[in-house]
Amino acid sequence: MAYYSRKLKMPFQEVLDKITQNLEHQGFGVVTTIDVRDTFKKKLNVGFRNYKILGACNPLFAYKAITLESHMGVMLPCNIVIQEHENGEVEVSAINPLENLDKSLDTTQLVGLATEIGVRLRAAVDYVRHRPPKVHVEALPI
Repeated sequence: MAYYSRKLKMPFQEVLDKITQNLEHQGFGVVTTIDVRDTFKKKLNVGFRNYKILGACNPLFAYKAITLESHMGVMLPCNIVIQEHENGEVEVSAINPLENLDKSLDTTQLVGLATEIGVRLRAAVDYVRHRPPKVHVEALPI
């Protein structure tokens, strides 16, 4: 599995807030949030570190992907993980769609779309520590 990742010396909630903001700047909305720590406590009665999975979606990209290949929904939404490690570092990771694209589906259009999504997800991750990236609300034509 290929993904983009950054480890930060920042509070967990601050990283969560910044990645959410950066995703919005890149045209993605957070459509699901899974609080793994809370789920493990409720379902397994075990303690776990701060760990959240965000499902991010850009509707135009999703529409294009699914119209190009009907099974692309298995990769949607794009997952972002925010986790706090034992040493206090908080890591934010996002899937790299190009590297996770089934090679049998490699068409010019799908590769272009996966590349564009990857650029935006990587920007959202990279700029957690810095100023938000340039706003890219609309998807580029593919």
